[in-house]
Amino acid sequence: MQISSRFTIAIHMLTCMETFKDKYKITSDFLASSINVNPVIIRRILSQLKEAGLIEVKRGTGGAGIIKPLEEITFFDVYRAVECIEENTLFHFHENPNPACPVGRNSHNILDDKLLKVQEAMEQELKSITMADVIRDLGNVLGNEV
Repeated sequence: MQISSRFTIAIHMLTCMETFKDKYKITSDFLASSINVNPVIIRRILSQLKEAGLIEVKRGTGGAGIIKPLEEITFFDVYRAVECIEENTLFHFHENPNPACPVGRNSHNILDDKLLKVQEAMEQELKSITMADVIRDLGNVLGNEV
């Protein structure tokens, strides 16, 4: 199991949007240069963040910006916005366990509730961290550098 890089890219993007909002126009090219990825990837994630109601994107020369208070944007919000994971399906179960095998025919019964508990614990932790925490920590690291 591995959460895709979309999650950390989205956190990076939101951090840049907040950090540089008064200094630069926040475009996909600007964000791509900080993250060092193709602007197409950035535009796709911008679209997902916009659809989730976390940012606004002004076409053309407008740029992007955060529209919710940072204290109200949790890692869980970002995770839900950019990860293509349906509810309670973080763990992908192998498709065809052998029904003739006692382990194969019972694997779902044995594992489903345990995997759900793991997912719920991860999601609770994601809900406890906000973008305000990230910006505060960045400020502590950078001091007056930005």
